[in-house]
Amino acid sequence: MAYATFGAGCFWGVEYFFKQVDGVTDCTCGYMGGNDQYSSYIDVKAGNTGHAEVVQIEFDPSKVCYETLLDIFWQNHNPTTLNQQGEDKGNQYRSCVFFHNTQQRNQAEKAKLALIKSSKWGDKKIVTEIVPTQQFHEAEIYHQDYLAKNNLPSCHISF
Repeated sequence: MAYATFGAGCFWGVEYFFKQVDGVTDCTCGYMGGNDQYSSYIDVKAGNTGHAEVVQIEFDPSKVCYETLLDIFWQNHNPTTLNQQGEDKGNQYRSCVFFHNTQQRNQAEKAKLALIKSSKWGDKKIVTEIVPTQQFHEAEIYHQDYLAKNNLPSCHISF
């Protein structure tokens, strides 16, 4: 198994679309990128911890490759809005790829460059951070599978 970690706004929607992917064996909502040892959702939501809401994905590389996960990441959020996705505003909702090794970093940078060259977003700047993985803090249990538990449609935004 391998891991991928992405921040693309509210982790409920990010978790939802990655759980649909064949080869993804687990998706866990959590926090990464902050300066403290542990933070609660309340602390992260306040925007004072430096953490981003992320989903840590466990996947089987023989069934789905990291490049496919990157494609899904890019397709399901707006990488041009700094510290915001839809109505959610703050650094905890930033667009970020936390790479687990040099190969992932290179693939993420290559994919970001391809997106820039594609002009999909016009002259808007792609603000997605590509940074090394830090300590992952699992979100509270009520955040895991939140949309499914509450019989809600995806909170995926349109853009």
